[in-house]
Amino acid sequence: MGQLCDAAERVTAVSEPVSGSSEKRALVVGGSGGIGSALAQKLRADGYDVTTLSRSVDGFDITDEAAVKQALGRLDPPYHTIITATGALTSGNAHPEKSLKALDPETLAAQFAVNATGPALVLKHAERLLPKRERAVFAALSARVGSIGDNNLGGWYSYRASKAALNQLIHTAAIELGRSHKQAICVVLHPGTVTTAFTENYRNHASVPPQDAAANLINVLNGLTREQTGQFFDWAGKPVPW
Repeated sequence: MGQLCDAAERVTAVSEPVSGSSEKRALVVGGSGGIGSALAQKLRADGYDVTTLSRSVDGFDITDEAAVKQALGRLDPPYHTIITATGALTSGNAHPEKSLKALDPETLAAQFAVNATGPALVLKHAERLLPKRERAVFAALSARVGSIGDNNLGGWYSYRASKAALNQLIHTAAIELGRSHKQAICVVLHPGTVTTAFTENYRNHASVPPQDAAANLINVLNGLTREQTGQFFDWAGKPVPW
């Protein structure tokens, strides 16, 4: 299915209870990736009982709905924070397209499967895990290059389009989720450029360590209100144009 970076990784749920934190539970999908593992570590430090799902540990394919349903079906609610820290910049040996001539339908489909369909499937089957009468947060990692309004350079067709699709899927789901989960917050986040294997060959500006990126993202999530559900924010909490 391509190079899965920073998440979309295996599916064995590993729960590590933290003393005195039974009322705060979090799920990180892609928890063995660079950002995912840092997010899990930060949440544990903040007192959460954290469960992680990962491809590299369990062989979980986030694009396989049966596997997603089975893995999430083993978990018992509630989970107050669920983060999907998955994604792929490339598929197989393909590189991000520099021109329309390089557009390949199989690569495009693979990018959609990992970057858009996968996180949407997680939300579909994780909805039952979110508490209905308490503050609950679902976040998926997107990317600024998925912003149509911020696209001034072109190129990277498959990655841009798949992240734009993810943004629409989560925005639409947030509307529906808000009808049954009155205090739920459902958002997409741009983590910035993070120093991981995911970005190793594509860093053309300053990057931050995964631990710093995780702290930034958790800080953003902690500060969100119910009125901000369905929106797109960067690592500093600033809205990103669709």
